[in-house]
Amino acid sequence: MTLDRASADIVLIVDDVPENLSLLHDALDEAGYTVLVATNGESALQRAGHSRPDVILLDAVMPGMDGFEVARRLKADFATQHIPIIFMTGLTETEHVVAAFAAGGADYVTKPIKPQEVLARIAAHMQNARQMKQARTALDAFGQATVAVRSADGRMVWQTPLARKLLRDYFAVEPEQTPPRLLAWIKEAQQAKLENREPPVLVADQSRRLLATLHDPSSLGHEGEWLLVLREENHASTLEALMAAFRLTLREAEVLYWVSKGKINKDIGEILGTSPRTVNKHLEHVFEKLGVETRTAAANLAMSKVAGVRPGEG
Repeated sequence: MTLDRASADIVLIVDDVPENLSLLHDALDEAGYTVLVATNGESALQRAGHSRPDVILLDAVMPGMDGFEVARRLKADFATQHIPIIFMTGLTETEHVVAAFAAGGADYVTKPIKPQEVLARIAAHMQNARQMKQARTALDAFGQATVAVRSADGRMVWQTPLARKLLRDYFAVEPEQTPPRLLAWIKEAQQAKLENREPPVLVADQSRRLLATLHDPSSLGHEGEWLLVLREENHASTLEALMAAFRLTLREAEVLYWVSKGKINKDIGEILGTSPRTVNKHLEHVFEKLGVETRTAAANLAMSKVAGVRPGEG
């Protein structure tokens, strides 16, 4: 059965005691949630992986695989690691509370279960989960290449489809893997920010570059995660951007591209297989279309446009 994700928020209850399941199921159902149940750790993992609930209510002490191990496995799986887990436990000793959070729990309630308290806790975590989901959906819709990396251990928390493609293309990694170069870049970018300078390029070779912008955890409204926005630059895409932005011909865009790289007319002529004089004629047309008078002004305008900001910004 395919669940209608738009109709109701989904809560998975995991408990081996039928009375607890019945009590919570009725309360949550009456509150308008879609309720799923599991009576052991294995079935909990299967249901969570298949149905992707919005919140999981997890009994800490169960026969076989206990709740702590279930939580650890859920948090180790890229598909389920973002789901908030609320532990249910009769164990209020400090070490058990610590164990719940260490296993990836977001919150806990104590037994005997009080349905109204559980509903209040779920509502709070559901709101955060809903906001995160809306943010990711918006990023997906606008084609943003965005990833979130957990600052504590460098794990990839989530990524948009475009970011997944770029990471696979540049680093040949699986979706749940964080490339070591990406982690190193985050440290370099943090240091660059402290020194008030531009962050380094993430990846660069002769024909293309992968750039990244780093936002601190508060940008996500979710402490402990770094948000990175990736942007690819390659020769072809840059030329297309210049042609579209300034109504240039392909050859004019090529001349402007190499001017922005600091090349002189003689070098550009050799690259394009033409004479410096022809390059200069194309450059005159470029100056006219851009409304500038110098190579420096043309280069600055080109770089600003390709970077996606207007002159004077950034």
